[in-house]
Amino acid sequence: MEFLDTSVVEKIDLKMIRPSKFLVRGEFDQKRPEIESLARSIREHGLLQPILIRPLDHGFEVVAGHRRLQACRHLRSRFISCTIREISDKQAYEIQLIENLQRQSMSPLEEAEAFRKYVDEFGWGGVTELSKKIGKSIEYVSHRMQLLKLPENVKIELVQNKISTSHAIELSTLDFDDQVGVIKEVIRDNLTIKEIRQLKSNIRSHPKENDSSYLNSVNKRDMPPPSIKLAQKISITFKITLARVDQIISEVDKIQDIENKERTKELLMDMRLRIHSMIDEIIHFKKSELNYKIK
Repeated sequence: MEFLDTSVVEKIDLKMIRPSKFLVRGEFDQKRPEIESLARSIREHGLLQPILIRPLDHGFEVVAGHRRLQACRHLRSRFISCTIREISDKQAYEIQLIENLQRQSMSPLEEAEAFRKYVDEFGWGGVTELSKKIGKSIEYVSHRMQLLKLPENVKIELVQNKISTSHAIELSTLDFDDQVGVIKEVIRDNLTIKEIRQLKSNIRSHPKENDSSYLNSVNKRDMPPPSIKLAQKISITFKITLARVDQIISEVDKIQDIENKERTKELLMDMRLRIHSMIDEIIHFKKSELNYKIK
């Protein structure tokens, strides 16, 4: 994945960082043994690599480093070192997906569901584009997605490691009703892939629907020209400031003096409005620069 280097590295209050809305593996459990183990390592050696976050209208969102963030929360740290970068929803999801695939932390069905969301639910591209983004073959991606067509009882056997992913992929090309029956024979007789293929031939199953339904048109996103790199950095800086102003605004209610509270809140809201206005100006500048480059 290719990005312009417009990142800002800074320590951010953990209260300002929220989980990603596109978690490819669902919610993270702070009490998981791996989180506790990572927390012990951070306590002893410190955080060796900043997490990657992106600025939102209110605060920040994690893109990569969910486990490190949870470990720091476990340690009750107040601040965490972050690389802050402007990242689209699509790019954020791709980064998370690649990170999990590299760590081999996802089950085949989790991978399948993550691929389906990218291709079908979010409509960010087809199997071909996704395979290039994550460094896997088109066959790998389409085979994983094929697992989602399995009956629930077959999925359970896969999750419980009673059948391998290769066995499940072979079964996925059978008719739904045939899959339910064949799975019993596969487990009982410990059938090999070759034997499953022979069994499929004997069943004479009807041809399945073409995987081309997954090969949607590629969603191309033009990279911004290097000439607006500085504007992007300024934009991130303002968004960091905006997030901090929001945090201070949330603390205004602690002021006991009503009159002082109202004046303070009015000042902060005015500052927030002006910062928003400056961010809008930068957005307009970047658009005008892009249009100029196209010309």
